[in-house]
This record gives sequence, structure tokens and C-alpha cells, in this order.
Amino acid sequence: MIFKILYYFFFSFITYAPFSYANDHVPNIIGTWVGKNDTVSEQRGFRSWEKKVEILEQNGRRFKGSFSYTDGTKNFFGVIHPDNQTITWVASNSRGYNLGKILSKNRISACYVESGIDATAGCADLTRK
Repeated sequence: MIFKILYYFFFSFITYAPFSYANDHVPNIIGTWVGKNDTVSEQRGFRSWEKKVEILEQNGRRFKGSFSYTDGTKNFFGVIHPDNQTITWVASNSRGYNLGKILSKNRISACYVESGIDATAGCADLTRK
């Protein structure tokens, strides 16, 4: 009987614990992130430059910020997915979106994709300063 109780307790803990831990430990990504951005597009070809992303506010899984690029600055907002690694953000004045991964406490990847006439794809490896 005791083994049966221990078995059910252990099984319940194993199946529930990862979900509970993931929801309780949302990573803090506020800060200034900088790194090399490599892109490719039909109009501009292969390009590389330094990218700066500032995440200014975070409330749970939701965040807001801005980034600088050759044509100016864009504000964006995004989410951290329940896996606590995947991030997605969009800008209201953009046709594409960013998909990223939290690689460590102070390192993320951010990849932008846009289809259509201005199709572009690129990724940046960013470090928190």
C-alpha cells in the first residue's frame, strides 16, 4: 500500500513540476541588448551591422521596447512563450515579425522575417549590456 501511495505521489510530482516551475520563473529580459545582425534581401543583398534592442518594460510574459536600425527607431511589443525560451515580437509599423530564443541569462537570438515585395530575413546574436 505504501508503495502505491509513493508511486502516485512521485508520478504526480514529475508530471506537474515542470509546468509549475516554467510558469513561476519567467525570465527577466529588461535591458539593452547589442550584437551583430546579419540579413539578406533581394533589394539589399547580404548585409551585416550592429543592432541595439532595448527592452524597457516587462509584465510577466509581456514586454515592450524599441530598436534602432538604418531608417530610424521602431517601438515593439512581444511575449515570452510558456517554454520560457521562445520570444516573439511585432511592431505596429512593420510588415514582418521577430522570432527569438533566450539562450542564457544575458544572451538572446532575434530573427526577423518579412515576406512580399520587401522580403527580408535576418538574425542577430544579442548580449545584454
